[in-house]
Amino acid sequence: LLAMPVVSAWVMPMGILGVIALPFGFDAVFWQLMGYGLDWMIAVALWVAGLPGAVGRIHAFGIGPLLVVTVGLLLVCLLRSPLRWSGVGLALVAALWAWNAPRPDVFVASDGRAMAVRGSDGRFAVANTGRDTFTIKEWLAADGDGRTPKDASLAANVTCDEAGCMAKLKDGRLVALANSAAAFAEDCTRAAVIVSARDKPAQCDARLIDRLLLRQAGAIALIGEGNGFDVIRSRPIGVERPWSGARQIVQAEATTPTRPTSRDATPRVDDLEIGD
Repeated sequence: LLAMPVVSAWVMPMGILGVIALPFGFDAVFWQLMGYGLDWMIAVALWVAGLPGAVGRIHAFGIGPLLVVTVGLLLVCLLRSPLRWSGVGLALVAALWAWNAPRPDVFVASDGRAMAVRGSDGRFAVANTGRDTFTIKEWLAADGDGRTPKDASLAANVTCDEAGCMAKLKDGRLVALANSAAAFAEDCTRAAVIVSARDKPAQCDARLIDRLLLRQAGAIALIGEGNGFDVIRSRPIGVERPWSGARQIVQAEATTPTRPTSRDATPRVDDLEIGD
Protein backbone atom coordinates (compact mmCIF):
# COMPACT_ATOMS: atom_id res chain seq x y z
CA LEU A 1 0.00 0.00 0.00
CA LEU A 2 2.91 2.36 0.59
CA ALA A 3 5.26 1.25 -2.17
CA MET A 4 3.12 0.07 -5.09
CA PRO A 5 1.37 3.44 -5.76
CA VAL A 6 4.78 5.06 -6.06
CA VAL A 7 5.90 2.32 -8.44
CA SER A 8 2.85 2.75 -10.66
CA ALA A 9 2.64 6.55 -10.62
CA TRP A 10 6.32 7.50 -10.47
CA VAL A 11 8.94 4.78 -11.00
CA MET A 12 7.53 3.17 -14.16
CA PRO A 13 6.62 6.47 -15.92
CA MET A 14 10.11 7.85 -15.25
CA GLY A 15 11.59 4.65 -16.65
CA ILE A 16 9.53 4.92 -19.83
CA LEU A 17 10.44 8.60 -20.28
CA GLY A 18 14.09 7.73 -19.72
CA VAL A 19 14.00 5.13 -22.49
CA ILE A 20 12.29 7.61 -24.85
CA ALA A 21 14.85 10.34 -24.10
CA LEU A 22 17.83 7.98 -24.32
CA PRO A 23 18.52 8.49 -28.08
CA PHE A 24 18.55 12.28 -27.60
CA GLY A 25 20.89 12.28 -24.60
CA PHE A 26 18.36 13.81 -22.20
CA ASP A 27 17.70 10.65 -20.19
CA ALA A 28 19.85 11.37 -17.11
CA VAL A 29 17.25 13.48 -15.36
CA PHE A 30 14.60 10.79 -15.71
CA TRP A 31 16.88 8.10 -14.25
CA GLN A 32 17.59 10.38 -11.31
CA LEU A 33 13.89 10.97 -10.73
CA MET A 34 13.27 7.22 -11.04
CA GLY A 35 15.95 6.67 -8.39
CA TYR A 36 14.02 8.82 -5.91
CA GLY A 37 11.07 6.47 -6.28
CA LEU A 38 13.29 3.43 -5.79
CA ASP A 39 14.77 5.01 -2.65
CA TRP A 40 11.22 5.33 -1.31
CA MET A 41 10.56 1.65 -2.03
CA ILE A 42 13.73 0.60 -0.21
CA ALA A 43 12.91 2.82 2.77
CA VAL A 44 9.44 1.29 3.06
CA ALA A 45 10.88 -2.24 2.82
CA LEU A 46 13.44 -1.57 5.56
CA TRP A 47 10.79 -0.01 7.81
CA VAL A 48 8.44 -2.97 7.42
CA ALA A 49 11.30 -5.44 7.98
CA GLY A 50 12.11 -3.72 11.27
CA LEU A 51 8.58 -3.96 12.69
CA PRO A 52 7.96 -6.41 15.57
CA GLY A 53 6.96 -9.79 14.21
CA ALA A 54 8.09 -8.95 10.67
CA VAL A 55 10.33 -12.02 10.62
CA GLY A 56 8.90 -15.38 11.62
CA ARG A 57 10.83 -18.60 12.15
CA ILE A 58 9.77 -22.22 12.37
CA HIS A 59 11.88 -25.26 13.00
CA ALA A 60 12.58 -27.75 10.23
CA PHE A 61 10.00 -30.44 9.48
CA GLY A 62 9.84 -33.46 7.22
CA ILE A 63 8.48 -33.81 3.71
CA GLY A 64 5.10 -35.09 4.96
CA PRO A 65 3.61 -31.69 5.94
CA LEU A 66 4.94 -30.18 2.73
CA LEU A 67 3.14 -32.77 0.61
CA VAL A 68 -0.12 -32.34 2.54
CA VAL A 69 -0.16 -28.55 2.23
CA THR A 70 0.69 -28.86 -1.48
CA VAL A 71 -2.35 -31.08 -2.02
CA GLY A 72 -4.46 -28.61 -0.04
CA LEU A 73 -3.34 -25.66 -2.17
CA LEU A 74 -4.02 -27.60 -5.37
CA LEU A 75 -7.56 -28.36 -4.20
CA VAL A 76 -8.23 -24.71 -3.35
CA CYS A 77 -6.78 -23.42 -6.62
CA LEU A 78 -8.01 -26.03 -9.12
CA LEU A 79 -11.47 -27.06 -7.93
CA ARG A 80 -14.49 -24.82 -8.48
CA SER A 81 -16.98 -26.76 -6.36
CA PRO A 82 -17.48 -26.42 -2.59
CA LEU A 83 -15.10 -29.36 -2.28
CA ARG A 84 -12.27 -26.90 -2.80
CA TRP A 85 -12.57 -25.78 0.83
CA SER A 86 -11.36 -29.20 1.95
CA GLY A 87 -7.95 -27.92 0.92
CA VAL A 88 -8.11 -25.42 3.78
CA GLY A 89 -8.54 -28.32 6.21
CA LEU A 90 -5.54 -30.08 4.70
CA ALA A 91 -3.47 -26.92 5.05
CA LEU A 92 -4.41 -26.68 8.74
CA VAL A 93 -3.50 -30.34 9.27
CA ALA A 94 -0.14 -29.72 7.57
CA ALA A 95 0.51 -26.68 9.78
CA LEU A 96 -0.21 -28.63 12.97
CA TRP A 97 1.91 -31.54 11.74
CA ALA A 98 4.84 -29.25 10.94
CA TRP A 99 4.56 -27.42 14.27
CA ASN A 100 4.61 -30.68 16.25
CA ALA A 101 7.38 -32.34 14.24
CA PRO A 102 10.06 -33.89 16.49
CA ARG A 103 13.09 -31.71 17.12
CA PRO A 104 16.59 -33.14 17.61
CA ASP A 105 18.11 -32.97 21.07
CA VAL A 106 21.70 -33.27 19.82
CA PHE A 107 23.39 -32.23 16.58
CA VAL A 108 26.85 -33.60 15.72
CA ALA A 109 29.04 -32.17 12.96
CA SER A 110 30.44 -34.55 10.36
CA ASP A 111 34.02 -33.93 11.53
CA GLY A 112 33.20 -34.60 15.19
CA ARG A 113 34.53 -31.21 16.31
CA ALA A 114 31.23 -29.48 17.06
CA MET A 115 27.94 -30.40 18.70
CA ALA A 116 24.73 -28.68 19.74
CA VAL A 117 22.82 -29.87 22.82
CA ARG A 118 19.27 -28.82 23.74
CA GLY A 119 19.20 -27.71 27.36
CA SER A 120 16.47 -27.27 29.94
CA ASP A 121 15.53 -23.89 28.43
CA GLY A 122 14.61 -25.58 25.14
CA ARG A 123 17.42 -23.89 23.22
CA PHE A 124 20.69 -25.22 21.89
CA ALA A 125 24.03 -24.82 23.60
CA VAL A 126 26.97 -25.27 21.24
CA ALA A 127 30.45 -26.70 21.82
CA ASN A 128 32.76 -26.01 18.90
CA THR A 129 36.45 -26.94 19.01
CA GLY A 130 36.93 -26.19 15.31
CA ARG A 131 36.21 -23.18 13.11
CA ASP A 132 33.05 -24.38 11.39
CA THR A 133 30.51 -21.60 11.95
CA PHE A 134 28.48 -22.44 8.83
CA THR A 135 27.28 -25.73 10.34
CA ILE A 136 26.24 -23.98 13.56
CA LYS A 137 24.33 -21.37 11.54
CA GLU A 138 22.43 -24.16 9.76
CA TRP A 139 21.65 -25.90 13.07
CA LEU A 140 20.17 -22.71 14.52
CA ALA A 141 18.13 -22.06 11.37
CA ALA A 142 16.79 -25.63 11.39
CA ASP A 143 15.67 -25.12 14.98
CA GLY A 144 13.97 -21.80 14.24
CA ASP A 145 16.53 -20.01 16.41
CA GLY A 146 17.38 -16.44 15.42
CA ARG A 147 20.75 -16.34 17.18
CA THR A 148 24.02 -16.08 15.26
CA PRO A 149 26.93 -18.56 15.62
CA LYS A 150 28.86 -15.94 17.62
CA ASP A 151 26.09 -15.32 20.16
CA ALA A 152 27.53 -15.58 23.67
CA SER A 153 24.43 -17.37 24.97
CA LEU A 154 25.30 -20.45 22.89
CA ALA A 155 28.02 -21.33 25.40
CA ALA A 156 25.86 -20.80 28.50
CA ASN A 157 25.25 -24.51 29.11
CA VAL A 158 28.71 -25.73 28.11
CA THR A 159 31.84 -26.28 30.19
CA CYS A 160 35.16 -26.91 28.44
CA ASP A 161 38.74 -27.75 29.36
CA GLU A 162 41.78 -29.10 27.50
CA ALA A 163 40.31 -32.61 27.36
CA GLY A 164 36.98 -31.56 25.83
CA CYS A 165 33.56 -30.08 26.55
CA MET A 166 30.46 -31.13 28.44
CA ALA A 167 26.83 -30.03 28.03
CA LYS A 168 23.65 -31.04 29.84
CA LEU A 169 20.45 -32.23 28.16
CA LYS A 170 17.02 -31.03 29.29
CA ASP A 171 16.57 -34.27 31.28
CA GLY A 172 19.89 -33.81 33.08
CA ARG A 173 21.95 -36.34 31.15
CA LEU A 174 25.39 -35.26 29.95
CA VAL A 175 26.80 -35.11 26.43
CA ALA A 176 30.59 -34.95 26.11
CA LEU A 177 32.85 -33.77 23.31
CA ALA A 178 36.16 -35.60 23.76
CA ASN A 179 39.25 -33.97 22.28
CA SER A 180 41.78 -36.48 23.56
CA ALA A 181 42.00 -40.19 24.24
CA ALA A 182 42.48 -39.49 27.95
CA ALA A 183 39.06 -37.83 28.13
CA PHE A 184 37.28 -41.13 27.44
CA ALA A 185 38.27 -42.57 30.83
CA GLU A 186 36.19 -40.00 32.73
CA ASP A 187 33.49 -39.33 30.14
CA CYS A 188 32.54 -42.99 29.74
CA THR A 189 31.51 -43.18 33.39
CA ARG A 190 29.27 -40.10 33.54
CA ALA A 191 28.11 -39.09 30.04
CA ALA A 192 25.15 -40.53 28.14
CA VAL A 193 26.66 -39.61 24.76
CA ILE A 194 30.27 -39.04 23.76
CA VAL A 195 31.23 -37.29 20.53
CA SER A 196 34.81 -37.47 19.29
CA ALA A 197 36.86 -37.18 16.13
CA ARG A 198 39.00 -40.03 17.50
CA ASP A 199 38.49 -43.79 17.52
CA LYS A 200 36.32 -45.14 20.32
CA PRO A 201 37.83 -47.17 23.17
CA ALA A 202 37.25 -50.89 23.49
CA GLN A 203 34.85 -50.53 26.44
CA CYS A 204 32.56 -47.64 27.28
CA ASP A 205 29.10 -47.39 28.88
CA ALA A 206 28.04 -44.29 26.90
CA ARG A 207 26.72 -44.10 23.35
CA LEU A 208 29.77 -43.32 21.23
CA ILE A 209 29.85 -41.24 18.06
CA ASP A 210 33.43 -41.63 16.88
CA ARG A 211 35.54 -41.09 13.78
CA LEU A 212 34.52 -44.35 12.13
CA LEU A 213 30.77 -43.76 12.56
CA LEU A 214 31.03 -40.16 11.36
CA ARG A 215 32.90 -41.21 8.22
CA GLN A 216 30.18 -43.70 7.41
CA ALA A 217 27.12 -41.69 8.51
CA GLY A 218 28.16 -38.05 8.07
CA ALA A 219 26.53 -35.51 10.36
CA ILE A 220 24.21 -37.01 12.97
CA ALA A 221 21.12 -35.85 14.88
CA LEU A 222 19.86 -37.54 18.05
CA ILE A 223 16.25 -37.43 19.26
CA GLY A 224 15.62 -38.57 22.82
CA GLU A 225 13.47 -41.71 23.08
CA GLY A 226 13.05 -42.74 26.71
CA ASN A 227 16.47 -43.63 28.05
CA GLY A 228 17.94 -43.94 24.56
CA PHE A 229 18.17 -41.96 21.36
CA ASP A 230 16.78 -42.20 17.87
CA VAL A 231 19.70 -41.67 15.48
CA ILE A 232 19.20 -39.72 12.25
CA ARG A 233 22.10 -39.98 9.80
CA SER A 234 22.78 -37.60 6.94
CA ARG A 235 23.88 -40.69 4.98
CA PRO A 236 21.20 -43.32 5.74
CA ILE A 237 22.18 -46.97 5.75
CA GLY A 238 21.68 -48.52 2.32
CA VAL A 239 21.17 -45.17 0.57
CA GLU A 240 23.82 -44.15 -1.94
CA ARG A 241 23.52 -40.57 -3.17
CA PRO A 242 25.57 -39.72 -6.28
CA TRP A 243 26.77 -36.48 -4.69
CA SER A 244 27.34 -37.84 -1.17
CA GLY A 245 27.80 -41.59 -1.01
CA ALA A 246 28.65 -43.44 2.16
CA ARG A 247 32.38 -43.75 2.50
CA GLN A 248 33.63 -47.26 2.97
CA ILE A 249 36.24 -47.81 5.64
CA VAL A 250 38.71 -50.38 4.43
CA GLN A 251 41.49 -51.51 6.71
CA ALA A 252 44.45 -53.03 4.94
CA GLU A 253 45.50 -56.39 6.27
CA ALA A 254 48.96 -56.51 7.72
CA THR A 255 51.37 -58.38 5.51
CA THR A 256 54.52 -60.06 6.75
CA PRO A 257 57.58 -59.80 4.55
CA THR A 258 58.39 -63.10 2.90
CA ARG A 259 61.88 -64.54 3.11
CA PRO A 260 63.69 -64.95 -0.22
CA THR A 261 63.76 -68.49 -1.55
CA SER A 262 67.12 -70.16 -0.97
CA ARG A 263 68.98 -71.15 -4.10
CA ASP A 264 71.94 -73.42 -4.72
CA ALA A 265 74.90 -71.21 -5.56
CA THR A 266 77.12 -74.10 -6.80
CA PRO A 267 78.13 -73.36 -10.43
CA ARG A 268 77.10 -75.79 -13.11
CA VAL A 269 79.74 -78.08 -14.66
CA ASP A 270 79.27 -76.40 -18.05
CA ASP A 271 80.17 -73.04 -16.52
CA LEU A 272 83.51 -74.22 -15.07
CA GLU A 273 86.72 -73.18 -16.81
CA ILE A 274 90.23 -74.56 -16.68
CA GLY A 275 91.77 -73.74 -13.34
CA ASP A 276 88.44 -73.62 -11.47
